Amino acid sequence: MKKLVVSALALTLISFASVQAQTANQTTTDHSAHKEATTTKAAKADQEEKVAVKPEDLPDGIKQTIKSEEFSGWTVKKAFLVTEPDKTQYYELQVANGKENARVKLDKNGRNVG
Repeated sequence: MKKLVVSALALTLISFASVQAQTANQTTTDHSAHKEATTTKAAKADQEEKVAVKPEDLPDGIKQTIKSEEFSGWTVKKAFLVTEPDKTQYYELQVANGKENARVKLDKNGRNVG
């Protein structure tokens, strides 16, 4: 009987310690996930600013590049004016040709910047 009581007490203590360890680990994980999400948002805000632009409102240099043979068959689906932290600007275009999609970065004169 004494062995049964000691075994039950030991099992209860092990269970209690296990639950405490899981709760502490889960709380740490939750705080880490929140901190990472906050840090990612702050870092992204410091990196660049994107403003949507209608494809028909793109500068003439970009329109000429899109009409060139290099972009034959490709159409602009979305366009953004991106401003970097150092104030440099370029246009990011999401283009499609049938089922193919691509992302193109052009300056206001239509030259590829990345």
